[in-house]
Amino acid sequence: MSYTARSVGPEPWWREPTKDQWYAFIAAWLGWTLDAFDFTVFLFLLVPIAKEFNADLTLVVLVGSLTMWMRFVGAMGAGWMADRLGRRAPLMFSILWYSICNFIAGFSPTFIFLLVFRTLLGIGMGAEWPCGAALATESWPARSRGLMASVLQGSWALGYLLSAVIYATLFDVIGWRGMLWMGVLPALAVVWIRVYVKEPPVWVENQRQQREKKAHMHVPVAALFRRNIVLTTLSTCWWLMSGFTVYYSIFGLFATYMTRELHLSAAAVGWPLAFSNGLTFLASFLWGSLADSIGRRWAMIIPACIGALVAPIYLLTTDYTTLAIAFSIQGAFAGAIYGINPSYSAERFPTEIRATAGAFCYHMGAIAGGFVPPILTYFAIERHMGFAIPMLIGTLGGLVSFVITLFLSPETKGKVLVGDLEIAPGV
Repeated sequence: MSYTARSVGPEPWWREPTKDQWYAFIAAWLGWTLDAFDFTVFLFLLVPIAKEFNADLTLVVLVGSLTMWMRFVGAMGAGWMADRLGRRAPLMFSILWYSICNFIAGFSPTFIFLLVFRTLLGIGMGAEWPCGAALATESWPARSRGLMASVLQGSWALGYLLSAVIYATLFDVIGWRGMLWMGVLPALAVVWIRVYVKEPPVWVENQRQQREKKAHMHVPVAALFRRNIVLTTLSTCWWLMSGFTVYYSIFGLFATYMTRELHLSAAAVGWPLAFSNGLTFLASFLWGSLADSIGRRWAMIIPACIGALVAPIYLLTTDYTTLAIAFSIQGAFAGAIYGINPSYSAERFPTEIRATAGAFCYHMGAIAGGFVPPILTYFAIERHMGFAIPMLIGTLGGLVSFVITLFLSPETKGKVLVGDLEIAPGV
């Protein structure tokens, strides 16, 4: 009797990562998802806080912008620490920082007190992304890095979804202070990270070579503007600035729009945002998989183009059912164009400066995004345009810029991240 050997196909992607690689992903995932909750919970509270302190709504919106702008400070400090001292320690520091600041803000006796601690929260927010993104992307196998990064980035939507569900179900019971107090819970993740997570082997090897060859990158940010890297830096910044403009045109003021102009209840406001963010997270699996097959750029360009068609449907109607359905669907398209951010930005820069590059470029985008809510609010209120038209202009303008930038950028699918030194010493 003869036997025919069965051919064994390639190993499923989820079996390829080791236990340590999964731990690194979970650490970054926890930091990012809980970061999202602590930030986005404030987006639901703009009108209640304005009423509590008898403050102008535009001024309350500015608090969120100050948080965004302060992210740059935390990002640059953490990016330098992550490139020089390791990815893990600044990640833990960032989670503790934003958790404690949000908790303290819940006790605010005055609007200024709230403004100060929500602004300081931005330092921890900014510190989390470059450390978590570098930790996850450097640890993960190249074959499914696009999918992993998309799920990681898309998990921001899970944090937003959590904020939306809590607002829809508990706000009338715990109020805005209770929602901010819940922001201390992410601090518990630090204990798990401290026990289980290791530094990426790529970073460890790169540090060994830097020590051995006495080629330490003392000022990584300066290398971003070297002749052979500066165009990459500038194009990455523009791509991310466009993406942030889109995000905050869609999500930054949507709860305020429904509360102030459409006079909807907390439940009616919260559930469309919950469904939209739920679809954003689910869509991250689709676009992440496509990023590993058709490439990083097209996995962002396609949903961006579809999102441009969806935006007018929910912004040019006052029918709640149409608005809720279309806005929920938008989560799978223009709401999901950010999933490839960690992999695409990481693959464009060398290991010596990867965390610093991610910190700088991503948070230049955050600075741009910070201008969006107050500008849109100005036109909505001071120029009597209402929120819908300014939000539509911001969404479509940002998407056009986003797509054009990606058309002019290189493809990085399949790039192997190495520990070798790629930048000559001297910085």
